[in-house]
Amino acid sequence: MLRVLMFLVPLALSVYAFIDCISTKDDDIRHMPKPLWAILVLLFPLVGSISWLIAGKKRQPAGAGGSAWGGGRGRWVAPDDNPDFLKSLDEDKKREKDRDPDEDPRTD
Repeated sequence: MLRVLMFLVPLALSVYAFIDCISTKDDDIRHMPKPLWAILVLLFPLVGSISWLIAGKKRQPAGAGGSAWGGGRGRWVAPDDNPDFLKSLDEDKKREKDRDPDEDPRTD
């Protein structure tokens, strides 16, 4: 069992590092060009993978940035903090207010 782990752990690390390397944007790569990092990870699986994980990619501190959900990169914003969502709620209230009060919304 230990022999299998000694083979699978470095293999999994190498596969992860290679996929992470080739899927990282060029702007986020440090020290060397992306193709050189990919070759390093492939030729020297253990050393190249660990080097990539430590020094090859710009890392953001936890909680930094944002995302498409909240306007930034990598950060989720709750709906009650999202100005677009709050604006849509106000628009829904106005539409309901403008609707005829005698009209039953369940019937079409």
